[in-house]
Amino acid sequence: MTSPFDPLRDQLLGAAESLADGPAALPEILAGIVDDVDHALREPLEIFPVCHHSPASALAMLRRLRAKQPKVIYLELCEDLQPLLTELRNCRLPVALQAFASELDGFPKESAPLSVIAPITEASAEYQAISYALDTPGVELVLVDRSTDHVFQWQPDVSSPADTPEPEDDLHGDAVGVEIGDLRPRFAELEEHLLHHGRVRHWSEWWDQYVEQPLAGADHETYRQVMVLVGSLFRRLAPHDTKRYASDEDRERYMWTRIREHLGRSGTDPADCLYICGAFHAASRVAEAGSAPGTADFAISPRTGTTWLYGLIPSSHSAIESQFGLAPGSVSIAASTWQKQLLKLRLTPFRLEGQKGARKTRKALPLPVAASGPVVDHLTGYLAGPPALDGLDEEELRGWCVDIVRLARRNGYLASTADAIAVFETSVLLAGMRGRVRPTPYDFQDAAVTCIEKDTVPGRRDVRRLCEILLGGDRIGQVGYEALPPLARDVYDRLAPLGLDLEQRSIQRALLDLSARPELAGCSQLLWMLRYLLPDQAVRPIMGSRKLGERHIQESWDLDLGRNQRAVIELGYEGVTVEQVLEQRLRRDAWDPKATAATALKAVENSLLFLESPRLTDELGARAIELLAAERTVDDAPDVLRRIRRLLGHYRATTPVLPGWCGRFVTEGYAHYCTLLPTAFVEEETGVRQVGAMLGFLFSMESLALSLGCDRTQLEIAVRQSHPESPAKIALLWAALHQLGALPLADLRERVGELLGNPLVVPSFPQYVSGFVQALEPVPRLAPFVVETLSQAFARLPDPVLLPWLPNLITTLKQQAAELVPVLTREAGRTFPGSLAALDSWTAPWNTPPRARPAAGPAGPAGAVAALLAAGPAAADAVAAMLGCAGEWTPLATETADEAAAATALLTAFPAAAEAVADLISA
Repeated sequence: MTSPFDPLRDQLLGAAESLADGPAALPEILAGIVDDVDHALREPLEIFPVCHHSPASALAMLRRLRAKQPKVIYLELCEDLQPLLTELRNCRLPVALQAFASELDGFPKESAPLSVIAPITEASAEYQAISYALDTPGVELVLVDRSTDHVFQWQPDVSSPADTPEPEDDLHGDAVGVEIGDLRPRFAELEEHLLHHGRVRHWSEWWDQYVEQPLAGADHETYRQVMVLVGSLFRRLAPHDTKRYASDEDRERYMWTRIREHLGRSGTDPADCLYICGAFHAASRVAEAGSAPGTADFAISPRTGTTWLYGLIPSSHSAIESQFGLAPGSVSIAASTWQKQLLKLRLTPFRLEGQKGARKTRKALPLPVAASGPVVDHLTGYLAGPPALDGLDEEELRGWCVDIVRLARRNGYLASTADAIAVFETSVLLAGMRGRVRPTPYDFQDAAVTCIEKDTVPGRRDVRRLCEILLGGDRIGQVGYEALPPLARDVYDRLAPLGLDLEQRSIQRALLDLSARPELAGCSQLLWMLRYLLPDQAVRPIMGSRKLGERHIQESWDLDLGRNQRAVIELGYEGVTVEQVLEQRLRRDAWDPKATAATALKAVENSLLFLESPRLTDELGARAIELLAAERTVDDAPDVLRRIRRLLGHYRATTPVLPGWCGRFVTEGYAHYCTLLPTAFVEEETGVRQVGAMLGFLFSMESLALSLGCDRTQLEIAVRQSHPESPAKIALLWAALHQLGALPLADLRERVGELLGNPLVVPSFPQYVSGFVQALEPVPRLAPFVVETLSQAFARLPDPVLLPWLPNLITTLKQQAAELVPVLTREAGRTFPGSLAALDSWTAPWNTPPRARPAAGPAGPAGAVAALLAAGPAAADAVAAMLGCAGEWTPLATETADEAAAATALLTAFPAAAEAVADLISA
């Protein structure tokens, strides 16, 4: 059977034979690409090859749709994304179709969440086909590519995806991109060869120079043949022993199976259909490609039990470039080329009615053009003749040069008219050096960087970024209200009383006067929940805070929901309301395999702040008890102590009784920390702050724990079994013994004096001081003694020991004991004189010799106590009754001198009992 491409095949084979030193497979490759073109063009179903976000493909698609007006369009796109296409009317492009799954069934749990995105831009052949099909009566659009579930079924390893771009540079995050019409050589040596001989730096620049520009005005047949030729070349040079190649073939069998199924079901004539796929797949030679309709040999595996959620998210030019490895600014340049070619060729693109930027009326389509005759070879003339390149457009280039200088001035560059002239001349020079008739945007970028940027970048944007802004900018799409999920719409509705345009892509200030407008309390509550769920830059409080026990009457917020719309939309994949999503997040944090008791207590606190759900709070509290009992380390003891103290204070101030889980947490923590205390004192891995936090929990919660049934003997035994070796922990142990009454303050002061008097211990004395500072957490009444110890250290330690220790003390207090510094400061303010004049005559209290106690008389302490007891006889009688003694207190005025002297002598002999009674009365 003769083929119109036989002369071209013979010509290429002759050229291959003349290359004696060429590869052995070269004749087979050259003949094969011609055969692929012939095979694709003979297919009864017209195959339309496209390239990813290519303006040349979009222009060819626009012209072909107007000429052929197909009744059925088969599009290479995940078949389960079809319901989303109608929602494109409510969006501003670019946007991305997204499938999202957080609860997996059939995939590894550690790979969650799974996400698939398919970006859509106006300058793409896919969008032109979608717009034509949805707005033209009688036209059916069928998506035939594998489903999103099969995308991950066929992925080699879902749990370890490939390298993904940084989130801050990519609106698509770590989602898997569906590459519609991906056309890039998978043979690294070929790409390097093309870039080197094309005198370009990136594949996007080579494609724009040698494919996009020549094909922009080509006729339909020439476009099809060239695109299939390029796709076949890249396909045949790709490694065939890779899993990706096998996946490509399965993907092609999948699409042809779906096409045959639809043709057999609908009875549509293939001549009235159009199959849009990537040029790489258009050159496919799988067996199904030529099979008759109605046959289905490829077995499609069933979907897993994973539930997929679908929606639209905003995209951007930079996100698409990062997602698919394109050169920065290439998508913006493609959009600019698309608009320029539309004006040049006087074409009206297809746009969905109702979409922002679309015209309200559409022109009627012309009558379809009759089908063309037999296949004619257009490749030979195209490959043999020189490309029809446009001449130098001086007006366009001059406008770029003037605008870039103006933009550079606004961004801090010292640019002038001379720089504009230099950029113009350099652009022409670079184009000539690279064999181009007219400078491309990439030549212009290089010239602008060379002539304007010089050595430094004065602002946030460099010149290359300014060129991207000038040539189209990083256009960011937006999803309309009607296309949002229920949760996102609920957020916008509940924030409507603020009177702000939340779709605006700028930071807006919201002022909430809750006393004057109580109805804004709901907005405040929602904003605080969004603050917890969304990124920091989306919702940021300027005035006001949300803590237990706080209530603000005025708040101020900076809202940037317009630029963080994707985060709001993805919340809708987790639940129907913000409250539901927040509850799920709290449960997920508390039941995470790496969760600790501190994590669960944080979830408890957040549930009290944001959700009024006692049931959830009790469940999270029970989870905290469970995690605390299972912990074998005390690394989170400071966080646990701080959070449980705050929660107990909140409950004591707001509820008549403590919740049951609080009591169980205190008793469990008391027993838990008593058990781990001796080991924590000895282990080097456990820090002083952790041990101090354990003692702080035991001593501060002691009264509550004892009232709930705990035994104090357990704590005493744990302390006596502790035998630390490090100086800081020894100081902590002494403080604990003092709190238990086993080490009086006089003995503690004596031990510190012995340390300062021992030359062998003096170098390590700063560590003792650090331990005493940490002891303020469990024993706050030691504050005067700690001030005394610090003063003794500054007074008696030698400079070689003191000076190196001071920076370490300051950093330790800042990092580990910041809340203890105010305690020391207040105690020092009570101890030291308040004026400089009083300092000269001031004597430290610990240096003042003790005065002799008077034997008897009302002037002494015992006399004062006697007078106090005599002045309140009823209180004394009540105390006596509590102690089991009967009788009345003898009034002071009626008692005899002997009785008064006896009482005074008794009180003088037992001052401790008198002081205890005085404390009881004052309390």
